[in-house]
Amino acid sequence: MRGDSCGSAGNNWLRTEITAMDQLPLGVRLRERATFTAFVAGANVQVVQRLEALAAAGAGVIWLWGATGSGRSHLLQALCAAATGRAAFLPIKELRTLGPALFEGSEHARVVCVDDLDLLIGDGAAERALFALYRGVEERGAVLAVTAAAPPTAQSWALADIGSRFGASEVFQLRALDAVGELAALKLRAAARGLDLPEETATYLLRRFPRDMATLGRLLDEIDVASLAAQRRLTVPFVRGILGDP
Repeated sequence: MRGDSCGSAGNNWLRTEITAMDQLPLGVRLRERATFTAFVAGANVQVVQRLEALAAAGAGVIWLWGATGSGRSHLLQALCAAATGRAAFLPIKELRTLGPALFEGSEHARVVCVDDLDLLIGDGAAERALFALYRGVEERGAVLAVTAAAPPTAQSWALADIGSRFGASEVFQLRALDAVGELAALKLRAAARGLDLPEETATYLLRRFPRDMATLGRLLDEIDVASLAAQRRLTVPFVRGILGDP
């Protein structure tokens, strides 16, 4: 059952006018729900606190790494949304075909966030453009935050200088949530969609489906649409009827 009418199938997006009416480059948009308050930190409290400090007025370079579904993209978008001044969010999965040009337009941002940076590593031209961006961030006292599946020391860099720079930066591993944290995160994401998700149903989803938040978010989208049409409580039988029993 829906708690209110916010959202539709999880597809609400916040356009890139976030602070001082500055727009992110290249028409990239942020998820409206990707905020620090919508993130269950679990063992990652120190990471969230550091990102909040960088968003407010900090400067520096930070590398976040962890498994798929660990919240890497969420935290980068939250950093952009909370940033004072102009922010640039660069998801490499979407922009990698642009090559080195993908960094154009972000050289004057106070906060630059590069998601899935490891998809570019090994491309000499892209790494040189990244190195120029890195040096510019240092010179103007800005923030560069990147994510990857592994730490910088585990990457096969084409340009040793940029690899060593990132190796000397702040590096944080995102830790997986425990069972209590996963349940809290799922219920929080459901509430953001206006869904009243009973604990019994949330537990069923966590037991029967992959537990990464990306997958669970897509399941909540399906439940969102069906519950809006049926106006039914989100009981286990109702949800099983929507999603099937894997």
